[in-house]
Amino acid sequence: MRPAKRRRRLRPRDQGGSDREVRPTIIIVTVPYRSYVLVSRDQVARNFRNVRSVVGPEVEVAAVVKADAYGHGALEVSRVLTAEGARWLAVSSVEEGVALRCGGIRAPRILIMGGFLPYEGEAVVEHGLTPVLHSLDQIRQVHELAQGVLAVPYHPIRYHLKIDSGMGRLGTRASAAAILQVLKQTPQAHLEGLMTHFASAADYTSSQTAEQLACFHAVCAHLRSAGVDAAKVHTSSTNAIGYGRTEGWHNMVRAGHALYGYVSPARGEAPPQLLKVQPALTWKAKLLAVKDIPEGATVGYGGTFRAPHPMRIGILGAGYADGIFHRLSNRGKAIADGKLTNILGAISMDLTTIDLSHTSALAPGDDVTLLGCEGEARLDAQQIARVAGTISYNILCSISARVHRIYV
Repeated sequence: MRPAKRRRRLRPRDQGGSDREVRPTIIIVTVPYRSYVLVSRDQVARNFRNVRSVVGPEVEVAAVVKADAYGHGALEVSRVLTAEGARWLAVSSVEEGVALRCGGIRAPRILIMGGFLPYEGEAVVEHGLTPVLHSLDQIRQVHELAQGVLAVPYHPIRYHLKIDSGMGRLGTRASAAAILQVLKQTPQAHLEGLMTHFASAADYTSSQTAEQLACFHAVCAHLRSAGVDAAKVHTSSTNAIGYGRTEGWHNMVRAGHALYGYVSPARGEAPPQLLKVQPALTWKAKLLAVKDIPEGATVGYGGTFRAPHPMRIGILGAGYADGIFHRLSNRGKAIADGKLTNILGAISMDLTTIDLSHTSALAPGDDVTLLGCEGEARLDAQQIARVAGTISYNILCSISARVHRIYV
């Protein structure tokens, strides 16, 4: 179903440069869905340009579109990014990479950061994906795969090797000497990139990032002294970009959260944030009912809210199955008629109740903002995360598939 009608009011588009703060585009859209998100193509593109402006022309920007582009829609976001000149996209799994290829994304490179399982090897070759490998055994597997019938003769499969420099998740802890030995045994597997991942890039009370870099650089130096010099070296994602950890930028960075408008708050005495980005997503839900309740009336499962006085309430057509965290019950807020207002009672699977005592302007069918801006009122993913006891990534990625994505 297409939107019934659409009215757009756009602010002047940014003409480039990351130093200039641009207010989010204001878009007013009327749509026939109970719950939906609006994703601004222009804002995603602007955020990508700002990342490129900060790191400079000598550093490649790999655009991270894993987890359905952090809930924004991987296919459409990838179209926007490749139109902006992104030559690298990064996803988590082979399945995500194949979905992009099958959706028509012809980006030169799609990096599979979560690696691949043995049964996924043929798909890696067929769809021209670039796997990140996490062990020496996986290098041997790629060598054998390249020798198989699906591989083009004399065209080794390119891969990136991840070093576990202290994150303690994926990545090899093998010594540089052991890596060199396997590289000599696997000529059909071509080491194109070396990478690691920071655990605490926004935490300036910790020395962990410096320690991880020292570990990673030691491995790189040992390999380089033996004549192995990877074409791409990358360690930094959004937080290391945003706070200017330039020693970790190398010749490629991986921008994810920044593309969608967020840089995590720093801990400790951090340098000024270099990266200026704005949220690209607005989340709305429609009122299903508006009614008055008397003093003492209870709201929701368990009667956890009792009206302290006569109130007007609104019931929204979205609940925890749509991605509104249950922990926001009696704690969270929404924006109704341009004002922040409270969530009342327990959030249900499909419904959320809010206080509408401040307005008589809203009726069933009208929109309420769950994430975004109305006038001077603002709710972003970081604000919601603080109340819900989680992180902004979790808020965005939890918006469920039944919430319609609309691109404007």
